[in-house]
Amino acid sequence: MNEITVTIIDREGKNHMLIAPTDMSMNIMEVCRSYELPVKGECGGMAMCATCQCYLESDTALPQQSDDELDMLDQAFFVEESSRLGCQIQITEEIDGIVLRLAPEE
Repeated sequence: MNEITVTIIDREGKNHMLIAPTDMSMNIMEVCRSYELPVKGECGGMAMCATCQCYLESDTALPQQSDDELDMLDQAFFVEESSRLGCQIQITEEIDGIVLRLAPEE
């Protein structure tokens, strides 16, 4: 399998079912941007800005958050228990079917 399905709930509550390649080393932020969803990703995926913050809405198991991701979320707005940085969620077969909701913009 070279593709997975990712569902993104935008800030208006609309579901977007995206197809994401597993063989291109992409992350959720990059996939959202490739579909022209309103995800800024100002730092380019370095876990330094939180403009790709999203909330995990599914029971998908994700790798543990890095110290950099946790530090950035400590400084971000609208943080919830399920907050993650989209740039830190790699597109792999293990997250097929993941559902994420975009965090409000600052």
